[in-house]
Amino acid sequence: MKGIEIGTGKRLSQIVLDYIDPSNKVAVWLGPGHVQEYVNEIPNCMVIDSYDEEIKHRLVDIFSSDLIRFYYGNDIIGNEIGAAAKNVIGIAAGMLDGLGVSTLKGALMSRGTSEISRLIKAAGGNEVSAYGLCHLGDYEATVFSQHSHNRRFGECFVKGETYAELAEGYYTVRALMDLKEKYKVELPICTAIYNILYNQKTAKDELKKLFLRSLKQEFY
Repeated sequence: MKGIEIGTGKRLSQIVLDYIDPSNKVAVWLGPGHVQEYVNEIPNCMVIDSYDEEIKHRLVDIFSSDLIRFYYGNDIIGNEIGAAAKNVIGIAAGMLDGLGVSTLKGALMSRGTSEISRLIKAAGGNEVSAYGLCHLGDYEATVFSQHSHNRRFGECFVKGETYAELAEGYYTVRALMDLKEKYKVELPICTAIYNILYNQKTAKDELKKLFLRSLKQEFY
């Protein structure tokens, strides 16, 4: 599971540990893949992470197969934040599709990964995790796939169409605004999506502003 709690900014592993006996072990299973593809034997890669090395290795050994190749995670903070935040990028991708500017997805992926890496670092994780399976490695399944609920929601939203399925990024972006304030990190893409979804800003205007921001170095 993935997600960040609105109001507290807690990751799911933190929430679970607040309520269970500490003798229990907690792990997270993250990464790309849709059930529609797995049932058709289309393989993919995922990552399992935990504070407990023994349980992490045990789970990877148990679940590894020809269908899913698992990697051992080594940054539960970064993996959890990255996995939750990629759904917000998925909504942004759908909005680009709905506006007929899908060619901007390349820039979205590049800049989106960069801003989430800054958040991960500020929260005490390893910023490189944003470039792994939890986030960038999940973009194909989230930013492009016909099965992506978040992408489809973003597309329907800008077209004024009803979408009845769960789009986790709708709630995650509220929690990311909490983390933005807590860690004083600039999150321009996430902020734009928040303004569109919650502050009645128009998608065309907000996304246009993203690409008209002040000139600067690509990497710094």
